Amino acid sequence: MAEGGLFGDELLGTMKRGAYLINTARAKIVDRDAVDRALLGGQLAGYAGDVWYPRPAPADHPWCTMPHHGMTPHISRASLSAQARYAAGTREIQESWFAGRPIRDEYLIADGGSLAGTGAHFYCVNN
Repeated sequence: MAEGGLFGDELLGTMKRGAYLINTARAKIVDRDAVDRALLGGQLAGYAGDVWYPRPAPADHPWCTMPHHGMTPHISRASLSAQARYAAGTREIQESWFAGRPIRDEYLIADGGSLAGTGAHFYCVNN
């Protein structure tokens, strides 16, 4: 059993079946393996978060392959100017996509079904 905090098997079991759990606090507030089990068993309908433990996640981290999840970069401590740059980058990605232009490498996560971009070595292969 992996390290975990408040959201372990017991608390997840008391939640309404089919609930969604969103974690933007701390990775260790949840038992990573309990979340995986809850998703696989249908107790949770989905999990979303912006925090991993450990970080970067190893290739065998259960959250790399668990179903019905979405993970985003953790930006809670980002300055307002950094958040403005993130927003501008998101806009550029969308404009490039809709215009059929290539997306810059530093924004790319996957291309042609394979991991891509400048940070590809940090991603989970089976996600």
